[in-house]
Amino acid sequence: MPVQDPARSRASRLRRLGATLVAVVAVAATAAGCGTAPTVAPVPTPPAPGAPGDPAALNATDVDAWLDGLLPAALQRTGIPGATVAVVRDGEILTARGYGHADTGSGTSQPVPVDPDRHLFRVGSVAKLVTAVAVLQHVQSGDLDLDADVEEYLDFTLPRRYDEAITLRHLLTHTAGFEERVAGLIGRDGSSPDLRTALATDPPEQLYRPGTTPAYSNYGNALAGYVVERVSGTPFDEYVGRHVLARSGMASSTFAQPLPQALADRMARGHDAAGVARPFEIVGTVPAGALSAPATDMARFMLALAGETVGEGPLLDPPTRELMQRPALDATSLGTLADGPRMTLGLFDESRNGRRILGHGGDTLYFHSHLQIYPQERAGIFVSLNGGGRGGFDSHELRQAVVNGFADRYFPATSDQPTGVDAETTAAHAAAASGTYTESRGIGSNFLTLIGLVGRTTVSVTDDNRLLFEPGPLSATPARYEEVAPWVWREVGGQRTLAMRVTDDRVTAISYDSAFTLLPVEPARATAVVVPVLGVSVLVLALTVLSWPFGALVRRVLGRPRRDPAGRTARVLSRVAVAGALLALTGWAVSVVTVMGLQDVSAASLRTIQALQVIGLLGVLPAGVRLVDDVRRRVGRHRVAASALILLALACTGWFAVEFMLLAPSISY
Repeated sequence: MPVQDPARSRASRLRRLGATLVAVVAVAATAAGCGTAPTVAPVPTPPAPGAPGDPAALNATDVDAWLDGLLPAALQRTGIPGATVAVVRDGEILTARGYGHADTGSGTSQPVPVDPDRHLFRVGSVAKLVTAVAVLQHVQSGDLDLDADVEEYLDFTLPRRYDEAITLRHLLTHTAGFEERVAGLIGRDGSSPDLRTALATDPPEQLYRPGTTPAYSNYGNALAGYVVERVSGTPFDEYVGRHVLARSGMASSTFAQPLPQALADRMARGHDAAGVARPFEIVGTVPAGALSAPATDMARFMLALAGETVGEGPLLDPPTRELMQRPALDATSLGTLADGPRMTLGLFDESRNGRRILGHGGDTLYFHSHLQIYPQERAGIFVSLNGGGRGGFDSHELRQAVVNGFADRYFPATSDQPTGVDAETTAAHAAAASGTYTESRGIGSNFLTLIGLVGRTTVSVTDDNRLLFEPGPLSATPARYEEVAPWVWREVGGQRTLAMRVTDDRVTAISYDSAFTLLPVEPARATAVVVPVLGVSVLVLALTVLSWPFGALVRRVLGRPRRDPAGRTARVLSRVAVAGALLALTGWAVSVVTVMGLQDVSAASLRTIQALQVIGLLGVLPAGVRLVDDVRRRVGRHRVAASALILLALACTGWFAVEFMLLAPSISY
């Protein structure tokens, strides 16, 4: 899907949550460890061969040799079918390379090698940079105001929790506060999605105050694209085709879905983890990730972002280009999060080695890309892969090997970065930061609030008042951080930095990437609370269901009389509640697994599951009556204990349903 978080992609988190919920519902797995997400071993980043350490060494001969030594072996190791790469420097395309296969072939067809000039790759969220340019063209002309209420430009109403205006500045920096949206993100039906319908139909809820909490949002960027469509009076894909792609000399690139006939046979095939070629993907919100382009066109786009005239004319005038490339928010709204990496108007701060680097990554289901530009050095690199590999983090690790290897080889660090926080202050700050955190990019208004149960990060204090992040931000493995400035921390042995915001001596937000933030987990949703409560409750309910036929069989074999009819109504109703609660949890598990595959779940199905959940919740009443009746009639300790456990289990599953929005009126996801 068009995302910037490859190491924790939405599909990956849904897979883990689906597996967790299925394990909870499956009685045999519940007691063994429900709620524990599987660990995926990262693919080691292959080292770049002998780094020259001199920017002057960045020439076609050297970069070709470096890429040739890195990518073929990496593709073979990971099972990724193909890669396309382009490098620019000083106003020209330095090199464009293709590796592996655009199509691995099947049946009688032969494998097709990647041609960086011919084959189009889906660039995912790298397309958001085109959307940002389109917005800024209208800011430059005076047709749009970055800080005006965006509803001035819309023909539908946005849901709002706060009175503050949502602006284009917020949309381009992922700080409008919207929750995540999954439905309609990517399809394969060959239809051309309607942008207004995708945005105006059940828009996502606003979770955060505008400008305060970076939370990556495909919806927000697509909304900015729709503003361009409204102001220009031209469909978005047509506008950017003429005013961004053509002006950048990107003659073989398009946002059109499906592809125009002239380009369709040039499209590289996306491949799944088994290496099987998959159909062309349809991105539901076009501005957020529908661009298809060859590496040479992406090279021209990098040059255009740097101010070069490579097509019909410059994309932006110098002041507007400079506006696009500087941090777009400050401490006025972000507080101390502004001391860490910040979004520009569309670009992530991905600085490394003391060099200013701006970039953007992107993923669909089957394509994985990254683009970086070096404004001061007038350089840039683009890489795209047409498969994710056999491991869960293969594509992420390989892209990092390319872009970080490029930086380390040709633009190495010029000096050490000093630290300047005294030990006593660091100790207090470390203690305030310890705890469990979840992603700001999430869902909080419907049943997919469950996603917050996985992908959590635990922060603890370790040696020398350093912080241990498990897992590390944008990583599958733990990472240690040390404080280098007040509330600013840098990875030990690495270059990632993060910033913290504090309220009442407790950390309330950790910004670890320009548009991604970790937020403290509420005590009621702590893993240590939820997993035991839900696991034991499901176990009790499942054993209760199993006891019904078993008890009937025992009474029949032993010739025991049927149970006393007194209290029969309460027993029957509590049994109905037990069955309803178990069926509901099973239904949620199946629904999550279905959503995981980016398949729709019907509203009727979700409402039915909610009805079953309500039956389970209301069953607390007859279960309570049954317990009181059993105690009053002195039916024996075992039966009283069983009745008490059933009551408690129904109450706990009811609490879980309420806490995680399973009974929320909204089922739009």
